[in-house]
Amino acid sequence: MNETLKNIAGRYSCRDFASTPLTIEQEKQLIDAALAAPSAVNRQPWRLIVVRDKALIDEMDAEGMAIMAADEDKTGYERMKARGGKLFYNAPFLVLILSDGSKWGALDSGILCQNIAIAAQSIGLATCMVGMAAIPLNGPNGASLQKRLGFPEGFHFAIGILAGTPLSGKDPHELDHGKVTYIS
Repeated sequence: MNETLKNIAGRYSCRDFASTPLTIEQEKQLIDAALAAPSAVNRQPWRLIVVRDKALIDEMDAEGMAIMAADEDKTGYERMKARGGKLFYNAPFLVLILSDGSKWGALDSGILCQNIAIAAQSIGLATCMVGMAAIPLNGPNGASLQKRLGFPEGFHFAIGILAGTPLSGKDPHELDHGKVTYIS
């Protein structure tokens, strides 16, 4: 198996990061991989906000958990509590991927996110994609958070990805070949 396939096969969703910041070189490698992502008609309908301010990540984390705690349906909150009580798993690095809302914007943002995940795996970092970043970003203080983060006009949160040094490893999920239909 070649190195790219090994990195794809070895990637997992990390839920326990060390607080060690990424190096400038690691950050550059991840962002360059992101920006190399293909997009429909090469429109690149995204903007990236790189958050390395751990206090801000922790603030967003606490805000999201408080919103979930106040929700009538406690299912998501209880699941996050069982995983350590943090939306962002103590990660020191968060990339918020914003979309312009165009027809292919969400899909293109997902492709960009996957590029970051595979690049991180290839340089010894772990990742976790975090759609739940939408909770604080769209919550009661969401407009204020978006302003502080510098959301450009006309862009909205599509997906986020955490990266950092894992405190422990985890096996990738099992491949389910039953989800594949072959047409010959």
